[in-house]
Amino acid sequence: MVYWVADTKNYRGLTLIEQSLSENTDALIVGASSAIAQALMEALAQRGRVERIFAVSRTQPPINFSNKLHWLESDYSEQSIEQVCKQLKKGFHAKLSLLFICNGILHGDEVMPERKLESLNADKLAEVFRVNTLIPALWLGKLPQLLEKEISSVAVVFSARVGSIGDNRLGGWYSYRASKAALNMLVKTAAVECARRLPNCKLIAFHPGTTDTPLSKPFQKTVPAGKLFEPEFVAQQLLKIIANVKADGEAGYLDWAGKPIPW
Repeated sequence: MVYWVADTKNYRGLTLIEQSLSENTDALIVGASSAIAQALMEALAQRGRVERIFAVSRTQPPINFSNKLHWLESDYSEQSIEQVCKQLKKGFHAKLSLLFICNGILHGDEVMPERKLESLNADKLAEVFRVNTLIPALWLGKLPQLLEKEISSVAVVFSARVGSIGDNRLGGWYSYRASKAALNMLVKTAAVECARRLPNCKLIAFHPGTTDTPLSKPFQKTVPAGKLFEPEFVAQQLLKIIANVKADGEAGYLDWAGKPIPW
């Protein structure tokens, strides 16, 4: 039975999600404090075959919607990430087939997207790369530890369209663009290794579109009508997309509508 609405008539055989949901499965959401991550948790909680949802963040998400949710605290240091992974496998005996890495930063008290070259600053560059690239990379490094070779799985890393080198026509936003481009390379390279070590895993770099969250607040005035999405919409779109993917040894770089983005 397929629990996420999708048109599978153009596919032969079972998709990854159809296979993984043939029995109860677990999901892991990293960066669970974001609005889209919380919408994902709520959506996954409604899926009967998703038995447990493990949410990783610095502080506990303000959600109390079901007994499926298990919160794991992490400061995203290497030691903390390793501890969480051990807890998942040895403490919970998690059987993960769904992994969402949602960490990201666009602006903050000391960080804003650069509009010109003179705005580049080493400390700000380092902070953006730490959140957007290094932390997701550490979690990608745990894929062989978290996922089992025999289980069909999907690992989604939240990227952005502006991370596309081939589609960069406007310039600006140097640190954000560069950090997401580096993240895309990590995903694409990890997919090459996973084709050998985790052949049933599909890796996706996902562009959620401009979503009505604190991350996009300062930039929403310029968003075209109909292109500012609610987190719940993005979560449902993502679940529809991954319902159709198949492990093919290639990484996907997809937008919220499931359309490929140039790397």
